[in-house]
Amino acid sequence: MRKILVFMLGALTSLCVSMGAMAQVKEIRVLLANHPYGDLLKSAIPEFENATGIRVNVESLQESQLTTKLTTEFATNSSSVDVFMTRPLQEGKMFYKNGWYEPLMTYDFSDYPKNVMSVSTFGQKSYIVPLVTEWQVLYYRKDVFKEAGIKVPTNFTELEAAAKKLNSDSLAGIASRGKGAAAVTQASSYIYNFGGLYLDKGVAVFNSKPAIDALRFYGKLLGNYGPKGVTSMSWENIMPLFQAGKVAMWTDASVFYGQIIDPAKTQVSAENVGIANFPAGPKMNSPFIVTSWGIAVAKQSKNKDLAMRFLEWATSKELAAKGMLANITMARSSVWEDPAILAKVNPGLVETRAYAAKFGNPLDRPYMSAVGEARDLIGELIIESINTRGASANLEKMAKEKVAKVNEILEDTGEYGK
Repeated sequence: MRKILVFMLGALTSLCVSMGAMAQVKEIRVLLANHPYGDLLKSAIPEFENATGIRVNVESLQESQLTTKLTTEFATNSSSVDVFMTRPLQEGKMFYKNGWYEPLMTYDFSDYPKNVMSVSTFGQKSYIVPLVTEWQVLYYRKDVFKEAGIKVPTNFTELEAAAKKLNSDSLAGIASRGKGAAAVTQASSYIYNFGGLYLDKGVAVFNSKPAIDALRFYGKLLGNYGPKGVTSMSWENIMPLFQAGKVAMWTDASVFYGQIIDPAKTQVSAENVGIANFPAGPKMNSPFIVTSWGIAVAKQSKNKDLAMRFLEWATSKELAAKGMLANITMARSSVWEDPAILAKVNPGLVETRAYAAKFGNPLDRPYMSAVGEARDLIGELIIESINTRGASANLEKMAKEKVAKVNEILEDTGEYGK
């Protein structure tokens, strides 16, 4: 009898150990971007772990590092990533064509606008849940404008005049991204407002006269009235300058408002930071409004059920509401219709979103698989224009050469004319 009891106890112990081992398998690996919403998710993950018992191994990376890491792991079929933040306009086509996204067949997308979903859907299936939308706005110093006695610019003529008047040795009249490829997204609205495009029906056209005129204007503004060293600056370099009171105007994405007014980081009080519609150009006023970040499940994931639970939580209305209250411009429609939320959101964000949603362009870069290569090529034009203050004698020739190279890339990827 004792031997039987010993055997049963041993078996029970083994079973408990096995069950414990099975419980420990309940974990996922999540890659997030160093982005305000990525930070919000990261801080909230302990709540998810406590509620579900799922352990989340999370990594946060800069956007370019995130893309590189995902591409390397997926391409070598060595990835253990289950869920990851992703940029639909930057890598969406490439990741889809390589089969790296898991189709989200059971997710309810009814709370997302159709134009937002256009870059998350391929064929009849959706692969990415939109997280954050952003549109181009004009940030400006209310106190500086009041002291100078000028009104907020509503068109490019007024924008240039204001930049010129406000510019001084201690204050840049205007800032926008000048760092090559990083500047392409912000130059897009300038190009649209001159009547140009990067691509038209799968063909590169940024050597058209409207596009060249826009690039010259962009270069003239930043070359004459921008911060010193602007051709090495992206948003993360410009924001501290604005917060330090060294920039009068800044055209960039709406998503940065919350960071700009962070009292722990800025010397400019929130009441002195204004948000206005992006100024109109000679032809139109169509600033970009894009799905800047989404989240997806990896096709290679071995924990797809757990991954979907995390994705559902990470994109919930509750977290979207928290994002809005943290001045993150979320993609869900319902949070932009909730009076309780809107009462606490800067009216400038609400007003500029309403305008961009009605009149904006859903792209802020060439929409193609090899978008990184195209951005590098266009970025060279932007730097050339800034360095010559818009007066480069070689800009048209350079643009023609870059267009030819982008069209070759489109042909190589089978996307030319499509």
